[in-house]
Amino acid sequence: MQRRLLQGDKVLWALLALLALFSFFPIFSASSNLSYVIGTGSPWQYLLKHTFILITGFLLILSVHKIPFYYFKGISILLLPVVILMLLYTISQGNMIDGVNASRWIKIPLIGISFQTSSLASLILMIYIAYYLDKVKGKKIDFKKTLFPLWTPIFLIFALVFPTNLSTALIVLFTVFLILIYGCYPVKYLLNIFLIGFFLFTTFIFLAIQYPEKAPDRLDTWINRVENYFNPSLSKDGNYQIERAKIAIASGGITGLGVGKSVMKNFLPQSSSDFIYAIIVEEFGLLGGIMVILIYLLILFRITVILHHASSAYGKLLIIGAGLPIIIQAFINIGVALNIFPVTGQTLPLLSSGGSAAWVTCIAFGIILSVSEERFNKGKVKQNKTVSNPLLIISEE
Repeated sequence: MQRRLLQGDKVLWALLALLALFSFFPIFSASSNLSYVIGTGSPWQYLLKHTFILITGFLLILSVHKIPFYYFKGISILLLPVVILMLLYTISQGNMIDGVNASRWIKIPLIGISFQTSSLASLILMIYIAYYLDKVKGKKIDFKKTLFPLWTPIFLIFALVFPTNLSTALIVLFTVFLILIYGCYPVKYLLNIFLIGFFLFTTFIFLAIQYPEKAPDRLDTWINRVENYFNPSLSKDGNYQIERAKIAIASGGITGLGVGKSVMKNFLPQSSSDFIYAIIVEEFGLLGGIMVILIYLLILFRITVILHHASSAYGKLLIIGAGLPIIIQAFINIGVALNIFPVTGQTLPLLSSGGSAAWVTCIAFGIILSVSEERFNKGKVKQNKTVSNPLLIISEE
C-alpha cells in the first residue's frame, strides 16, 4: 500500500519530509515576533496556518506525482494564457492594499491566504518551454519562427513580473537560458536575445533615473538595496535587516542558543520568511545552518540523479525547469542572510512561512517525482516480464 501511495524517488521524499518537519521549530519561534508586529493572533495560530499549508502542499505533491509527466505538456498550453491574465489582474489591483505593497499577490477568498501569481506563472512557463523544446527537437530552428511561440510568452511573463518582483524575474530568466542551452537552442540566438535584453534593461534604468515620477514604485527599493549592499555606511537606516541578521548568526555560535531562544527574532523584520535562515543559525548554531545547506545540496543531488535516469528529453527539461529555480531561490535566501547577496525578498523553500509559494514549490516537486516514477514503473514492468517467463519459473522450481 505504501509503495502505491509514495512512488518515485524515495530519498527525495525523505528529504522533503525532513525539511517540512524541521520548519516547525523556526516558524513557531519566529511567529512570536510576527504576532507582536501585526498585533493579532498568537504563535500557535501562525503554527496552525503553517501546518495547514504544509499538509495541503504535500497533498499537492501526492496528487501531482500521480499524473504521468507527459500530461503536463497539454496542461502548460492551457494554463499559460490563464497565468498571464492572472499577472495582469494582479498588477491592475494597484500597489497598496491595507498599507502594504501587495501588487505581487491576489487574495484567495474564504481561506484568507494571499496567492503570489508570479510563482505559478514561472512554473507554468518552465513546463511550456520544456514542451516547446521537445516539440522542435531534432529540427533546424529558425529564430523568426520561435519569436511568437517561444519568446512572446517568455517576454510577457518577464515583463509582468519584473516591475514588482525583480529577483523572481531574474531567476526565471536565468533558468530559461539554462533550459534553452540544455535543449540545444542555438547559442547565437541566445546571445542576440541577451544583448537586446541588456540594452533594453540599461535603457529602462536610464529613463527611470531621468524621469523618476514615471518609474516603477519599487525602483527606489531596488536602488537602495544595491547601495546598501555595496555601501552600507551610506544607508539611512544602517542596513538594518542585514545588521540584525549578522548579529543573529554571530550569536548562534557552534551549537546555537536553543530552540525558541532566539533574541533577534524580536528585532529582525521578516524573521519568519526572508530571514528565517538567520534565526535557524541563531537557535541551532553553525551545525544547524550547515545541516540546512546539506539538505538542499542533497535535494540538488537527487534532482541530478533523476535527471540522469530520465529516458526522454522532455522529462529531463521538465526536471531542470521545475527543480533548478527552487535550489537557486534557497541559496539566494541563504546568501542574503550571510550578506553574500543584496536583500531580494526570496523565501527559503519549505522552511519559511508563506502560502502560495510553498504550494507552487510542492507542485514542482510533484512534477519531478512524476518523472522519477517513470524509472520505478519501468523496473516494475521489467520485473513482471521476467517473472512471466515460464522457463525462468521452471528453473526456479
